[in-house]
Amino acid sequence: MYISASRAADGTRPRPRLSWTVPGNVLALGAVSLVTDISSEMVAAVLPLYLTLSLGLNLLQFGLLDGLSFGVTALVRLAGGNLADRWQRRKLVAGVGYGLSALCKPALLAAGGSVAALGAVIALDRTGKGLRTAPRDALISLSVPPDELGQAFGVHRAMDTFGALLGPLVAFAVLTGTGGAYDAVFVVSFCVAVLGVLLLVMYVRDQRAPLPGPVPGPRSGPQPGPQPGPQTGPQPGSQSGPRPDPRPATSPRAALGLLREAAFRRVCVVAALLGLVTISDAFVYLLLQKRGGLTAEYFPLLPIGTAAAYLLLAVPVGRLADRLGRIPVFLAGHVALIAAYLVLLGPGWLVAVLALHGAFYAATDGVLMAVAGPMLPTHLRTSGLALLQTGQATARLLSSALFGAVWTVWGSTTGLAAVTVGLAACALGAWFAVRRRS
Repeated sequence: MYISASRAADGTRPRPRLSWTVPGNVLALGAVSLVTDISSEMVAAVLPLYLTLSLGLNLLQFGLLDGLSFGVTALVRLAGGNLADRWQRRKLVAGVGYGLSALCKPALLAAGGSVAALGAVIALDRTGKGLRTAPRDALISLSVPPDELGQAFGVHRAMDTFGALLGPLVAFAVLTGTGGAYDAVFVVSFCVAVLGVLLLVMYVRDQRAPLPGPVPGPRSGPQPGPQPGPQTGPQPGSQSGPRPDPRPATSPRAALGLLREAAFRRVCVVAALLGLVTISDAFVYLLLQKRGGLTAEYFPLLPIGTAAAYLLLAVPVGRLADRLGRIPVFLAGHVALIAAYLVLLGPGWLVAVLALHGAFYAATDGVLMAVAGPMLPTHLRTSGLALLQTGQATARLLSSALFGAVWTVWGSTTGLAAVTVGLAACALGAWFAVRRRS
C-alpha cells in the first residue's frame, strides 16, 4: 500500500512509512538494464587495455576517447529527452537508444585498429546511451509515487548493477575460453544486447502524460484555474487536482526554462561541478592496475568489486535517502569517493577502493534522479532529467580529457591529488549551497 504525502493538522509532515512494493514496470526496466549492462560491461571491462595495450594509445589519447563517450551523450540527451516528451513515446526513444548501442558491438570488429573508426563506433554507442537514459529514468519516476522514488531507483540500479557485475565475469570467461580473442567478446556482447531490446519491447509499458484539450465548460473560453508550475504536474496514482493547460509546451525552450526554477538549477550546477572533479571508472581501474601490478588477464575483473558493492548498497541506500533526505545521501556518496581517492594515493588497497567506489555510485546515481524527479512537471520530466544528465556528461568529458593530460605530463599521482582536493572543495561548497534542500 502506497504512503500518503498529506500533512498533519499542525503543518508538519509525518515520517513516511515506506512500502516494499515495487511496480512491475520498474522491475521490467530493471531486467532490461540488467541484460544490457551485461553486454556493455563486457566491452567496457576489456576496452581500456584493448586501446592502451593492443592498439598502443597513450594516456592522453585514451583520455580523449574516454571523454568522447561522455561528450556524445551530452549532445543527444536533450534531443532525446525532448522528443520523448513531445511525442509522449518514452519507450520508443529508449528502445532506439538500446538498439543503436546493440548494433555498435559488432561494429567494433569492423573498426579494426583504426583509432578514428573506433572513436566513431564509441560515439554511436554513447549516442544510444544518451538517447535511452533520460526516457528510462522518466519511466521509472512516472511509475511510482514521489515518496518512494529513492527505493524505486535503488531497486532499478541494483538490477542494473547485477548486470554490471556479471558482464566482466562473462568477458573474462570468453577471453579465457578463446585464448584472449577480443572479437569473441564483441560478438557475445551483441547477442546479449539484442536480448535486452526484446525484453524492452515485450514487457515495458510506456508512461504517457496526457496532453489534454480544453477543460470542459462553456464555449466562450477556457475556464480559469491555477496554472501548473514546475512542481505541480500530476503525480503517479493521482486522480484529482487542477487540470493542466491545454497542450503544455514540450519544446527545447520550455525544457531550458526549467532552469529558471532555483531549486532545480541549483541541483544541476552542483551535479556538474562534482562531475568535473570525478575521474572516470576506466581511469580508476587503470590506476589500480598500475599500483597493484595486476596482469592484463585479470584487469576485466576489477569492475566486479565496484558492481558488488553497488549491488549490495543500492536498495538500502535508496530507502535511506527517502527517509533521511536525498541531498545529504548524495553528498555522502562523494565523501566515499574522496576516501577511495585517498586510499589510491596511499596504500592502494584494492578491496577498499572498489568498495568505496561502489558506495559512491549507490549513494549518487539513482538518488540524484530521485532528487530531481519531483521538481519537474510530468510533461517535461524526461527533458528535465536529460538536462541534468547533460550537465554531468559535459563535465565528465572535460574531466577525462584533463586527467589524461595531467597524467601524461605530470604523472598519475599529481593528477589524482589535484582531483581529490578539487572534489573535497566542491563537495563542501555543495553542502552549503543545498543543505536546506532534501
